[in-house]
Amino acid sequence: MAEATKKKGIFARISSFFRSCVGEIKKITWPTAANTTKNFGVVVLVILVAGLLIYGLDRGLYALLHLVMNTGVQ
Repeated sequence: MAEATKKKGIFARISSFFRSCVGEIKKITWPTAANTTKNFGVVVLVILVAGLLIYGLDRGLYALLHLVMNTGVQ
């Protein structure tokens, strides 16, 4: 009965940890090359659209500042 509650040694616990890590890595489903390329295109498109929106907002606010204060960079 005492052996059933005995703690495992440090090396047994480390070994068990790495075995469970390998088991979890085997469960991963990796995306296909086509899926990765499609996702990359979507990310680039979103970055470009966000950049253009920020640029347009920046230029518009500078134009508004120029109208209000007759100063600002044009």
